[in-house]
Amino acid sequence: MSFSLSALFFSSLFLFSSCSKINEATELGGGLVPEVDNVKTFETLFNTETNNLLLNDSARLGYADPVAIGHISSDPVFGQTTANAYFSVSATSYGTYPFTDRNVEIDSVVLSLGYAGSYGDVNALQSVKVYELPQSSTFTDDTLYKYKGTDFETGNLLGSKSFAINTLDDTIRVINYAPRDTAKVGNVLRIQLDKNLGSRFAALDTTNTANGGFRNDSIFKRIFKGLAIKADAGMGNGLAYFNLSDAAKTNVTVYYRATRGTIKDTTQVVFTHSRNGQANIINRTASGNYATTLANSVANDELLYIQSTPGSYASIKIPSLDTFSNNVIHRAELIVTKVTSTSEAVFTPPFQLFLDKINSRGDSAFTLEKDFPSNTQTLNWQIFGGDLKKDGTYRFNITRHVQDVISRDTGNYTLRLYAPVKALVYAVDYIDQLGNRGGIVPIPVNSFPAAGRVVVGGGANADPNVRMRLRVVYSK
Repeated sequence: MSFSLSALFFSSLFLFSSCSKINEATELGGGLVPEVDNVKTFETLFNTETNNLLLNDSARLGYADPVAIGHISSDPVFGQTTANAYFSVSATSYGTYPFTDRNVEIDSVVLSLGYAGSYGDVNALQSVKVYELPQSSTFTDDTLYKYKGTDFETGNLLGSKSFAINTLDDTIRVINYAPRDTAKVGNVLRIQLDKNLGSRFAALDTTNTANGGFRNDSIFKRIFKGLAIKADAGMGNGLAYFNLSDAAKTNVTVYYRATRGTIKDTTQVVFTHSRNGQANIINRTASGNYATTLANSVANDELLYIQSTPGSYASIKIPSLDTFSNNVIHRAELIVTKVTSTSEAVFTPPFQLFLDKINSRGDSAFTLEKDFPSNTQTLNWQIFGGDLKKDGTYRFNITRHVQDVISRDTGNYTLRLYAPVKALVYAVDYIDQLGNRGGIVPIPVNSFPAAGRVVVGGGANADPNVRMRLRVVYSK
């Protein structure tokens, strides 16, 4: 019996030759993982099979989400990006005429956009054009649009502006006419529009007719559908982000002069976006090694190119889990290592990656519900992982998922690694407001669309320190 136990022990060491001391740092809950002594507790690495794929992201832009505007012309690794925004505006109230007099003289019309952040080369000069949305445009302000799609039809050009993104947080002086003062504002892009737009607004009334734009919002939208802000594809190498729902900073202001008695008074009328929908169409043109890798027929790629929403993802398979014996899993950690890429100081990696599992048809995604429970008010990213660490790795704690695969035969799913703004995944443990279990749950991951790209080691990488791997600490 003693001989048989010894033989079993040494045969186990032979089967898992990689169980020698690996000395991989455990940053997530390291104090809970027992010491690896190769007698009672073992450590092994599982290879992965990885592939680069384009992400068919179903995430949609919310009414209060920031939008990206700009053009990335020369990312040497991933290619070009163009981001355009579409939105409507409304009067601050209806039923009353907002101008002080019908005989007004339009001084100027200014579109202000509340600046929220940036990505890419903030020193390069950007150029944007503002168009009116014609009534024939298919854009509607009551639809939640995907980030990836076809740009909407545009009408008359209303204005344009060239700027460097790094100047948008500068403080500028703005003259307010009602009340009369001079204010200092920061984080605002101001674009002067055609004065005729102000004249058109001033010509509206409150009647229940085709000209009664100030009677209600519906009539106003039938007269003025909205604005399109399109980036000039010939300029720029970065993206600026704007909060269109911030009525204090995002608005269309009509400055005008009206005569009161013998005195010409200067005042203003403001139109805001705060109650309306929006679209942010972001188109990518892949080039270089990224495009080449997407198009290859290799089943296990050496490098993985993760481009944030709307972009790409890496599929991950771990075939050896199917034959791993039923052991106690103390720690299962997927280790994803960043590889240095050209211009990554300008086009920086995403702060957070997300990991979920997809079914065999590839048409549904699920949370790793045991490791990333969605039935709690606060999702614990510190335990699950996925943030970029100081050692250049993204690490995911999937201990319970691996335990289920080997002990309960729940299915060795293909995993999906990507950098979404919001992950829309099916969560079996999710309970909605009506008490229904299961369903699609939105999980916020990154703050801005199209911000972040990274190259990481794939399952076929020749360098074992770069190769994507699953590190498992277990006992028999």
